[in-house]
Amino acid sequence: MFTQKHNFGLHMSMPAKKQSAAYSLHNKAGLVHGGKEYFTEMERLVRSARHSVHLQIYIFDEDETGMRMADALKDAARRGVDVFLLLDGYASRGLSDAFVDGLKSSGIRFRYFEHLFHSDSFYFGRRLHHKVLVVDARYALVGGLNVSDRYNDLPGQPAWLDWAIMTEGEVSYQLYRICVAQFVKSRQEAGRIIAAHPIPETDASWHCPVRIRRNDWVTRKSQISRSYLSMFRSADHEIIIMSSYFLPGRDFRKHMRQAVQRGVKFRLILAGVSDVVIAKQAERYMYRWLIRNGIEIHEYRRNVLHGKIAVRDSRWVTAGSYNVNNISAYASVELNLDVDDEAFGQHVRRDLMSILEKDCVAVTAADYRTRYGLFQRFLQFASYEIFRMVFFLFTFYFKQR
Repeated sequence: MFTQKHNFGLHMSMPAKKQSAAYSLHNKAGLVHGGKEYFTEMERLVRSARHSVHLQIYIFDEDETGMRMADALKDAARRGVDVFLLLDGYASRGLSDAFVDGLKSSGIRFRYFEHLFHSDSFYFGRRLHHKVLVVDARYALVGGLNVSDRYNDLPGQPAWLDWAIMTEGEVSYQLYRICVAQFVKSRQEAGRIIAAHPIPETDASWHCPVRIRRNDWVTRKSQISRSYLSMFRSADHEIIIMSSYFLPGRDFRKHMRQAVQRGVKFRLILAGVSDVVIAKQAERYMYRWLIRNGIEIHEYRRNVLHGKIAVRDSRWVTAGSYNVNNISAYASVELNLDVDDEAFGQHVRRDLMSILEKDCVAVTAADYRTRYGLFQRFLQFASYEIFRMVFFLFTFYFKQR
């Protein structure tokens, strides 16, 4: 399934040191570019499925890309494959009844993630933001892409910039168990589904340490946030972060500043064109703080940037659905993979540096002063304050657990 012709940058290096118990070791991992490459691989995996497909997505649109993926899922279900589709009840609310009925009538087990005001335990704004596909408990795609034309390469319409990590091995089986537990509310039923599924064989010669990281404040998980903080504390010489809506909280900013003070070169690749204007204005309000603290800013200008990926010291990588802001930290169900592998890390760094050098414009202190006058800075400040208010509303508890 993993071949170099897909340019996935597959890596199975030998261990350089003993890994944390949180990492599974017997894996293959590859970097998948968004757009046509991602959706081609997603469709291929679904159409090759023999036992099960789990797809859990924030946005599933009823457009060309969504129709194509729906057809692949329905074909799998008709072949006797157990297909589970879980969509966010807010972001995917635009699907027609006929579209959903067509999915169900083909044999797909479909449901929406807990709608607002319809959960026994929730707070306002909680959403299923992660994007994961697991096939036969053996292959998995974890990234930041939704199923929509915006994320695909179509004639005259290049895809938004995004990424995924493809895995085969132990971590894919772990993701399968997580997807079952997320879809099925009954522990007993989840146990029956898992017990009935064949456990895929794993090649003991594979060695690529990968671990699953999740954020969901309702269930007290903040693993992705801790991964980022650990990256800031442990970096020796370089951190590169690509983030689509970059608004780090106070604790993040403190550790970022400390990393730079230790001599770490800190580069950010941020959106030059954003699909959420107020978020971009709020982000630019932070530019002065970033520049003042020695953090490089590079704005991606070719298209909308939607990717969420970071690499530390050309070795350690985290990628998935998590945006570096407090909504991802406290109001969303997020999923990332951490990969601690030198060959994989070098591959990711090369790709990010290529984008930085070819498709980005650096923002310096002089550029900022020239580009943004007093009125624009006021708009940035106002956007930042509005964003903070929205964050408060999105994380307000209606019920305590």
